[in-house]
Amino acid sequence: MDLLAPDTHMDTLTLHVGDLALMESYYASALALVPLVQSGHEVVLGRGGRGVVRLVHTPGLPRPSRSQAGLFHTAMLLPDEATLAATVLAAAQDPRSRFVGSSDHHVSEAFYFTDPEGNGIELYRDRPRLGWLGPDGRISMSTEHLDPNAYLTTHLQESVVAGITGSEAAVGHIHLQVGDLDVAERFFVDALGFEITTRYPGALFVSAGGYHHHMAMNVWNSAGAPARAATLGLGEVAITVPSREDVEAAAERLRHHGHEVADDGRTLRVADPWGSSVALTPAAAA
Repeated sequence: MDLLAPDTHMDTLTLHVGDLALMESYYASALALVPLVQSGHEVVLGRGGRGVVRLVHTPGLPRPSRSQAGLFHTAMLLPDEATLAATVLAAAQDPRSRFVGSSDHHVSEAFYFTDPEGNGIELYRDRPRLGWLGPDGRISMSTEHLDPNAYLTTHLQESVVAGITGSEAAVGHIHLQVGDLDVAERFFVDALGFEITTRYPGALFVSAGGYHHHMAMNVWNSAGAPARAATLGLGEVAITVPSREDVEAAAERLRHHGHEVADDGRTLRVADPWGSSVALTPAAAA
C-alpha cells in the first residue's frame, strides 16, 4: 500500500490564535460557521455537524512572518454556486475580512480572504469531476479571471443566504508554504502517500483518489525557509483515512522514509520537514 486510499479526505484544521473571542466571532460571522465543540481555551466551528476549523487560544505567540513555512490558506469547500455566493457575501460584509482576490481554476471557482490574524482562507466550489481533465487526459488547473460582483449577481439566492448556517461545508484542501518543493514531494508523496496531480511554477499539488488536490505546497514567499518557530497560525493538518489499516500503512511508509511517528491507537501524528503537525485518523474514530 504505497498510496493513501481513494476515500481519503481533509478534516478540521487547527489554528493557534491570540484572541479567541475575536477569531470565534469572525469565523461565525464571516464564514457562517457555528460552534460544534467548545471549552475554556478552544472551539471547533463548522456546519452540518462537520468541523472546519479548531481555534486554540495560544496567547503570547507572535504572528508568523510572510516568508515562514506554515499555512498559505485553508480551503473551505461549498456544495454549489448558491452556497458559495452566500458565504462569499458573508465574508465580504464582515469589516474584519480582507478580500485577496477570486479565480476560475477550471476545476473550481474560488474566492480568497484573510482573517483578522493573517490566516489565508479560500472559499470554493468544485465543478463536475468529468470536466477536470485536459486534452492530455490529466487534471487541468488554471488561474483565470472571475468577477466577484458578477458571480454574486448571478448566483445569490435569498433563501440560501437566510439559511446559510444550515448548509454544508468542509475542508476541501490545505495549502502550505514550504522551504523546498523537492523535500515536500519526498514527504507528502513518497512517505505520506499522496499522488501528484499537477505542478505550477513554484508549487506542487497532490491528492488521493483523483481529486484535483487535497494539499498544495508552494515556495512563492518561503523558498529556503527553515523549520518553523512557535507562532500563531497553523497548528495541525488533519487527514481522515477510511480505516485503521490505512493509518498503519501510512505509519510503515513514514518510518521507512526515516520519519518519527506518534501513534496513540486512534490518531497518527508526524511532523513535516518544517515542523508542522500532520494527523491521520480513521473515519470511524474521526
